[in-house]
Amino acid sequence: MKNTPFTEKHIALGAKMAEFAGYNMPISYSGINDEHATVRSNAGVFDVSHMGEFILKGPDALDLIQRVTSNDASKLTAGKAQYSCLPNHDGGIVDDLIVYCLEENKAYMLVVNASNIEKDWNWISSFNAKGVEMHNISDKTALLAIQGPNACKMLQPLTGIDICNLTYYTFAKGVFAGVDNVLISATGYTGSGGIEIYFDNSNDNAEIIWNAIFEIGTPQGLKPIGLGARDTLRLEMGYCLYGNDIDDTTSPLEAGLGWITKFTKSFTNSEALQQQKQNGVSRKLVGFEMVDKGIPRHGYDIKNAAGEVIGVVTSGTQAPSLGKAVGMGYVANGLNSIDSEIFVDVRGRLLKAKVVKMPFA
Repeated sequence: MKNTPFTEKHIALGAKMAEFAGYNMPISYSGINDEHATVRSNAGVFDVSHMGEFILKGPDALDLIQRVTSNDASKLTAGKAQYSCLPNHDGGIVDDLIVYCLEENKAYMLVVNASNIEKDWNWISSFNAKGVEMHNISDKTALLAIQGPNACKMLQPLTGIDICNLTYYTFAKGVFAGVDNVLISATGYTGSGGIEIYFDNSNDNAEIIWNAIFEIGTPQGLKPIGLGARDTLRLEMGYCLYGNDIDDTTSPLEAGLGWITKFTKSFTNSEALQQQKQNGVSRKLVGFEMVDKGIPRHGYDIKNAAGEVIGVVTSGTQAPSLGKAVGMGYVANGLNSIDSEIFVDVRGRLLKAKVVKMPFA
């Protein structure tokens, strides 16, 4: 297993550790429910240094990004970011990602999922016929997400950048906790606000930044948060997790990602996806809450009242903020509209659920 720059910190703090995407990662510290509540009400720190980062540079960098991603990156100006996906040739998704515009038309950073770093690099490289300068900086980049309604206010004294007024999906670069060239981004995966900070994992940068964050934040209730709460937080918001809710077999239109699928340009498989948009999809990703007692899990069958399979659960949990079990899954047309009654097959028992609007929280 690989380590992040903060692995020893997690172990010293007593985190429950486990393998995730090839990395030794913290799953929980004080418990998922407590950590979840901390982020929703105050602020918490996630080590997400396992994520992948690619730099694309040169006069044809934007052209390459436009051809491999579904969203329209030409709309980006320096300091703005965009959620997007990499469609494959078969109607599915290679990965979802965030595109950061470092310098308009010249330099971009792509942030991809940890489990897909090599896959995405090879995929994008296969389209690089014009000699775009590409750098995989994943192993030398550290990334912390400080999330929650009080995160920016808590960390403002550590930087001269006005992080409290960074609008959603924008970023700035500068000094943070005395470390230069830190990219501070108003993004995250929790729905509770906050920032993500990218910096070069060299010298003592990781030690300096981690210590500074907790020195100023701990007296104000800041806590380290593991991947367990990261998952419950994102699920309450209806955010897709690659490998669960979207993958190589799921269309962005089926997944409700039509808003990042722009047919104002040509991209991988765009003609087939446009045809799919015109003809409609036969299933779609929906949110549902359990009516009967039970927790839906990834891979459980979704059935109709007659017991016929009409879909599959992609994510599910007992939502800490709601006190009820919720899930996401693909459901065939006919029973995927709001308030439709569906049934989740939980170990041979058909438990009633209801399709609801997302986000759940």
